[in-house]
Amino acid sequence: MILSALKMFTDGHKHMKKGNKMNFLDLGLSEKTVKAINESGIITPTTVQTDVIPAILEGKDIFTIAPSGCGKTISYVLPLIDIISRNDGTNILIMTSDAKKSVTISDSLAMLNRFHEETGDDNNEHEAEVIIGSPDLLLELVAEKNIDLSKINILVVDDINLIKKNKQIANMEKVLELLPADKQNIVYTNRRSRETQDILDKILKSPQEIKVDKNKECEAQTATAQQEKASNNKPTPLDEEAVALSKKYDTFKGHTPKFLLIQGAIADTSEQ
Repeated sequence: MILSALKMFTDGHKHMKKGNKMNFLDLGLSEKTVKAINESGIITPTTVQTDVIPAILEGKDIFTIAPSGCGKTISYVLPLIDIISRNDGTNILIMTSDAKKSVTISDSLAMLNRFHEETGDDNNEHEAEVIIGSPDLLLELVAEKNIDLSKINILVVDDINLIKKNKQIANMEKVLELLPADKQNIVYTNRRSRETQDILDKILKSPQEIKVDKNKECEAQTATAQQEKASNNKPTPLDEEAVALSKKYDTFKGHTPKFLLIQGAIADTSEQ
């Protein structure tokens, strides 16, 4: 079983235009989620986060074009945490380009939910389920009857161009056929591609398009460089530490949502 470590995640933060005083509370996030992100050292949202977070909370379909390193992952992780904490049984599928991205996403979800306290209610009927994986893994898990994709309420695709690069578009289309038509769709790409337009047209319904200007690429590069510098100063945590942290941050009515990660392994901290 593979369990991801709950490490600090700083993907392109603290970099905005001078004079921009926007903060995460202004975007409609809960105080508990904002407290978690602020204690991680992230105070000011990036451009993509400022645009995407309110749109997700409003339930809109979204198509976001933004370079790597500008805070795309956190732009959907934060609002999804608030949606999950409503405890209304929302089921979320995050389709990724590869295993490494899946682990990064589960890390940030697990770490940033920690201030949503347990309620003491043992009724898990409305507990959210979060499924994370690349298209090939998802199909494998469906074939093994380990997951059910027929009741997904929110689909996040991160990143469709990288999924294409990894030659997973055909598998992605097979996954999409298993999903309900009525759901919120959130798609990210690092650049627009004619080769992915047909599948985008199948996924998105009158989406709000959000584009980070190319001039913002320097923001992304600066943020990525700082992230790499910070990670180089920290030792890589062991799996044993990940287990301990998972227990410590066991939230959402006492149960962390199921994270389906890599190589068919299911890390379900609710059973620990």
